[in-house]
Amino acid sequence: MFIIEEQIYFWGFLVLPILLFLFLNHVYWKKKAQHKFADLKLFKKLAPDQSSFKANLKFIVLALAFCCFVMALVNPKLGTKMETIKREGVDIVFALDVSKSMLAEDIAPNRLEKSKRIITEIVNKLTADRVGLVGYAGSAFPQVPITTDYASTKTFLQSMNTDMVSSQGTAISQAIDLAKSYYNDDDQTNKVLIILSEGEDHDSNVESMAETAAAEGIKIYTIGVGTERGDPIPIKKEGRIQSYLKDDNGEIVITKRDTETLQKIAEIGNGAYIDGTNTSNAVDDILKELQKIEKTEFEAKQFADFKSKYQWFLAFGIFLVLFDILLLERKTAWIKRLNLFNEHEKEDA
Repeated sequence: MFIIEEQIYFWGFLVLPILLFLFLNHVYWKKKAQHKFADLKLFKKLAPDQSSFKANLKFIVLALAFCCFVMALVNPKLGTKMETIKREGVDIVFALDVSKSMLAEDIAPNRLEKSKRIITEIVNKLTADRVGLVGYAGSAFPQVPITTDYASTKTFLQSMNTDMVSSQGTAISQAIDLAKSYYNDDDQTNKVLIILSEGEDHDSNVESMAETAAAEGIKIYTIGVGTERGDPIPIKKEGRIQSYLKDDNGEIVITKRDTETLQKIAEIGNGAYIDGTNTSNAVDDILKELQKIEKTEFEAKQFADFKSKYQWFLAFGIFLVLFDILLLERKTAWIKRLNLFNEHEKEDA
């Protein structure tokens, strides 16, 4: 497993487009100057050993050397061994609604992005708990299994969108059912399910599924995103609103938060309902609820003894710089003698 020590130096790669732009301008200026001096055939006779390929190759080599130096500054580290550690915490599964209604913008920037932000902030505050991630709309799908790898969880979270499920709706019961399979009964850890949704268009089986989950010791917390006033669902192209989603009668669909349903699910699940309008308040409320739950000891495997690998990138970068210095812009003699492109015959003609 790799970890990155100094991610800020990745910004150095933004210099590459600038270098490419300067190089292309230099090539353009060079060709323009050559045309002023002599036509192409005469210039080849005056400078027969000049190689445009090698000039391009030298730039590529220098660009690769620059990338190596940036990677050396980033300092990737490789985990050399796994170790088993004992931790105390709870197993938390986040169930994120990715239906089209989550694109409504009654909460800025929209319901889906607000939900992602809440989950991210919660995960950032966790220390020893394990987390998992489930997505759902008309059906549920696994995203991240129970893990202590918070970084991977947040990466997968950010990639979630409303195009991940073709069937629309809010199948909360399926999300609960899928989340149940995430928990390992052998660990006997306390189980928490946090559902983020507007709660609208839910399936009729949700209350019985919540009862089943509660019977298995799973506490269900619901976070309501959106407003009870509601908002239309925008259809965007290149970031601009083109129209709004309409029903079969051609009327604009207004999606509203169903607070009552979310409260009922949380009540059946022995948890609590939390208003997700304000991110910091929602995060604080969830953390307070988690603090009330007894922590259970469990074993977790993680990479240990990470070793820096910057020296490999540094050494290869230095090698490329030296290679670039020794690489001349004139044609290589032995390649020229091969006459791969019948250049001698063309000159004789």
